[in-house]
Amino acid sequence: MKGRQVVLGHYNGEEAAALMEDGQLVDLILDSGEDLAVGAICRGVTERLMKGQGGVFVRLPDGQRGYLRERSRISEGQPLLVQISGVAEEGKAIPLTPRLIFRGRYGLVTPMSPGINVSRRIRDSETRDHLTALARDCMADRTHGMVIRSAAEHAEDEDILRDLTPLIDLADRILAEGEGDPDLLLDAPSPWEQAWTEWSDPQPDAVEEGEDAFETFGVLDAIDALLRDRVALPNSASAYIESTRALIAVDVNTGNDTSPAAALKANIALARDLPRQLRLRGLGGQVAVDFAPMPKRDRATLDQVLGAAFKGDGTETTLVGWTAMGLYEINRKRDRAPLARLAGGR
Repeated sequence: MKGRQVVLGHYNGEEAAALMEDGQLVDLILDSGEDLAVGAICRGVTERLMKGQGGVFVRLPDGQRGYLRERSRISEGQPLLVQISGVAEEGKAIPLTPRLIFRGRYGLVTPMSPGINVSRRIRDSETRDHLTALARDCMADRTHGMVIRSAAEHAEDEDILRDLTPLIDLADRILAEGEGDPDLLLDAPSPWEQAWTEWSDPQPDAVEEGEDAFETFGVLDAIDALLRDRVALPNSASAYIESTRALIAVDVNTGNDTSPAAALKANIALARDLPRQLRLRGLGGQVAVDFAPMPKRDRATLDQVLGAAFKGDGTETTLVGWTAMGLYEINRKRDRAPLARLAGGR
């Protein structure tokens, strides 16, 4: 089906959301099954300062532990507000950040980052000035920061205020909870809530929902394909994406194509699709790509393709570059649980 669709359904009996563009799955939000999922806000208590690593372990609700990669002006035994910022590797502490963000459809409230900012995607100066003034009026005498999202460009003022005012009030209430024992103060958004806030710009052509929505619109078939290591590429080429304890290994093969440009074509196809594959599979950390053998002069072309592909990806990613062995290294933040783990019940 052509166009941009948001599909609200269920997966493994839990709430789930999918974003389809021209019949292809481009994003997927599943229930992680974790009490402390990405986006949740907690009051924690610092435990042990890691002087050699520059961080601190934090005691969280229900006996869980988190790790904060900064300890400026933090002492042991100090209560503090933190937000879950990533997915923990097996046996490791949950990644935390002290910079709280309250996400809405039209804006973000950032208590630790003062100032009013408007998305760069909104270019009209009059619109930017109007939205800035609207945000200041909404914020009143508070010192919170705010980022106006691009979805606000064509929204009515009443809708923007209806979205932002509760966020500001919520930030006020959470910031007043800084003292006490570890406690969960704000749950992570549900998949449907997250779809509402994150997939509103551009506006979807349709929103589909129902018990059988994932099956009807091909989401289940797309997920089944993602649970296989093999990724089909044009001209009989393929790639294999495999997760190990140490890293994510990606291997590119040209298949039956023996033309001189076969390797470059296969490598470009994989490079363009790699951000989507990693995002949908919930993979992060160190990624090592073994591209199909090609002349070194073609590496510059592939560098440009990779840079353009990851530029639009919302996850923090560092393109490290080529190794002496000819592998390409990428470091990607773990911001969602691996799909293979969430699909364990199927």
